[in-house]
Amino acid sequence: MMPLRTVEILTANGEETFRTGESLALLLRRGDIIALFGNLGSGKTVFTKGICRGLHVTDVVTSPTFTLIQEYYSGRLPVYHFDFYRLTALEDIELLDLDYYFYADGISVIEWADRGEPLLPPSMFRIELNRLPENQGEFNMRRLTITGPSDRPIERITA
Repeated sequence: MMPLRTVEILTANGEETFRTGESLALLLRRGDIIALFGNLGSGKTVFTKGICRGLHVTDVVTSPTFTLIQEYYSGRLPVYHFDFYRLTALEDIELLDLDYYFYADGISVIEWADRGEPLLPPSMFRIELNRLPENQGEFNMRRLTITGPSDRPIERITA
């Protein structure tokens, strides 16, 4: 297993969270998996939209809460956007045939990845999005903890 590295980025608003996703997209390669962890309203979909913009996706990017998977083919690489929020059992997630997507020619982005974490490879990009308490700064401030493979210059990711 490849060693992992971690960086922390503070974002002051949704636009900076979006730009951080855009910045990460520059490092992505075919077959990468981006697992997003965070509570409701932490910025997972905004971050995903930034990744898609950075990959030049021209489709309208929406959270696949009810469809479970959105596929975007208009960018530099296909993007497979998952949302595990409504799935409560690991068996339900297994039915999505994740391997089909993980070993395809695109990038997989997973919102609510904690619900399927045992099924995810250790070499994934792990993004933890946490809203900072109101008494530590502006209401929209977030701490993004990004862990990724050591062969990627994740220290170049910016807000």
